[in-house]
Amino acid sequence: MTVLAGVLATAVGRGPAGTALVVAAVGAGQLSVGWSNDWIDAARDRAAGRVDKPLAVGELPPRSVAVAAGCALVLCVPLSLASGWLAGAAHLVGVAAGLAYNVRLKRTVLSWVPYALAFGLLPAFVVLGLPGGPRPAAWVLGAGALLGAGAHFANVLPDLDEDRAAGVLGLPQRLGRVVSGVVAAVLLTAATVVLAVGPPGPPGPAAWAALAATVPLALAAVVAPRSRLPFVAAILAAAVDVALLVGTALG
Repeated sequence: MTVLAGVLATAVGRGPAGTALVVAAVGAGQLSVGWSNDWIDAARDRAAGRVDKPLAVGELPPRSVAVAAGCALVLCVPLSLASGWLAGAAHLVGVAAGLAYNVRLKRTVLSWVPYALAFGLLPAFVVLGLPGGPRPAAWVLGAGALLGAGAHFANVLPDLDEDRAAGVLGLPQRLGRVVSGVVAAVLLTAATVVLAVGPPGPPGPAAWAALAATVPLALAAVVAPRSRLPFVAAILAAAVDVALLVGTALG
């Protein structure tokens, strides 16, 4: 998502310095959320046999990861606010949502909310940092929220059984693998639909091409829900959506 944010920043005219600030802020936020999640879930990952997690296999000391997450969060604050108070606040709310997910919300029916909020506010952070602080169109924020919620459902699918056994009962775990796979596919497709029909006028060739690319990607959540393919497909769908967005007036 850090790379996609940088692409979007470049496309909307943030310039080299502004784009560098976006990449640095989003990167720091992603690191703080990711590292804190690994630290909080170390015991659960160890019990689930997650050999892809350094903390779970004892390759890193927990204290080092906790300190690194804290440092990334501290850096994220000034890096975000360097784009302006309103833009910075939008990004920091998204980061706070990610941290809230790690600490508590992943175990509740509101598990999708932090993803929707963080993804929805990302284009706001990028656009609000432009001179004059122009407001992004509501349909852009809505598409981001749909994409984020879809990414949440796709990300949870392969570990759904382990999550249930560990007592992590977010909304996808409560709905089950089949229903969650369908929900992920619908949300990811809906995000592209909103981006296609949101701008004034009928959808152009780029919009139809984006839809044609997104639908098979979204279906990965239905046909291969036990693999990492759905989340990879969600990232690719996000790339398609950013490509469509950068070619569209953000209003």
